[in-house]
This record gives sequence, structure tokens and C-alpha cells, in this order.
Amino acid sequence: MYFLFLLFWIVCNGKVTVEILLVGMILCLGLYIFVCKFMDYRPKTDWNILKKLFQGLQYIAVLVWEIVKANAMVLRYIFTLKEEVEPRLVSFDVDLKTENARVALANSITLTPGTITVDLQGKHYVVYCLDKELAVGLEDSHFVKRLQKMEEET
Repeated sequence: MYFLFLLFWIVCNGKVTVEILLVGMILCLGLYIFVCKFMDYRPKTDWNILKKLFQGLQYIAVLVWEIVKANAMVLRYIFTLKEEVEPRLVSFDVDLKTENARVALANSITLTPGTITVDLQGKHYVVYCLDKELAVGLEDSHFVKRLQKMEEET
């Protein structure tokens, strides 16, 4: 929160000089102490927000990597005339506690080329896969592991 206050101070001033930075650091520290004392804010909250932000960035990195891999696989299916595509409708259950995590998993599966989440009822997923190779390991994918780890640390 302190750094957000300081960033807001710098943006409002429009330039960065030593004087502006020093005055901003002192004022933002005072504002931060005020917020902690009178608005029931705790420095531990900052730490939790940073952890969640870091985990979210890791999740996005894993998502981008999985999208790139799936794109390569789908391109291989398109440009290889010899290979037969065998579509599958896969049904599985995943033990995610929160609705947000379940929806994030469904959206991540849909964002990955070659797979579409057809149905989500509670913890039960139905996913259409372009090929049986894309259907392997959906219930214990990197997405599921990351989301479960994020839920544990909440």
C-alpha cells in the first residue's frame, strides 16, 4: 500500500526529483501509518497481496506456455495430412474449493487451442478435445495444480 501511495504521489506531481521523492516518501509513510492505525489495515495484507500477485503472474505464464504448446499441436494437425484427428468428449471431476478457481480452470481450458469447456456443474467438467492427445491429463494439469496451490495459501 505504501508503494501505491508513493506511485500516486509521483504520478500526481508529473516529474521525479530528489525533493519531490523525499517529501512524497515522508507523506506516504504518514498516510500509511494513519491507514494502519485507524482503518484496520495490516502490513500482513500487503504481503498477502504480493504473494497472490506473484502466484497470478506464475499462473498466467503457465497459461501462455500451454497455449503456445497447444497451438503447435493444432498446427501440426492442420498441416499434416497423414494424421487422423480423433475428437473426444472428456468428463472429469476436480477438487477445487472456490467457484472462482473452478471458473478460472474452465476458462483456461477454453483459451487453450483444441479444447473447449462444454459444461461445468460444481466440480464436474465436460471438455471437448480436438484430439485424444489433447485430452490426456486434463484432470491433473498444470492449471489444476497451480489453482490448488493458490487455494491452499489463501
